[in-house]
Amino acid sequence: MEKHADLSIVERSELVLPNDTNLLGNLMGGRLMHSIDVVGAIAATKHAGHIVATAAMDHMDFRHPIKMGDLVTLCAKVIWTGRTSIQVRVKVYAENMITGTKVLSNKAYITYVALDSEGKPTPVPKVIVEDPEDIADFEKTQKLYLERKQKEKNNK
Repeated sequence: MEKHADLSIVERSELVLPNDTNLLGNLMGGRLMHSIDVVGAIAATKHAGHIVATAAMDHMDFRHPIKMGDLVTLCAKVIWTGRTSIQVRVKVYAENMITGTKVLSNKAYITYVALDSEGKPTPVPKVIVEDPEDIADFEKTQKLYLERKQKEKNNK
């Protein structure tokens, strides 16, 4: 079975409030990571049709600070699947609602494992990617996956 990547898209927006910020008035990284994990898990669950567990955060970059009062929009999409694993890319945009300025603030790649009703890993549909950015991410993730598998094999 296969599913198109676009069927997994999830968007969520949040307002950065004072309780969400650090002493510099920026959104705390841990708070953002929590939101990224939640939206990523929703996208992975939509694709898998099963609950998922976070297996790894493969990459997370902080490009631009997010200020108190900004609108944060998280956009998650499945970009790779293995047998039971799902890789999700989450883009984070910060928007100053007064000026209308919107910037790509963060990008993260998270791997989830689909679980059956007994909590055991279960197969997931293969993802169909067509967008050039999705194809590039798929190929990069596939290469990393094969390299990890080879390392595991060599360490046995």
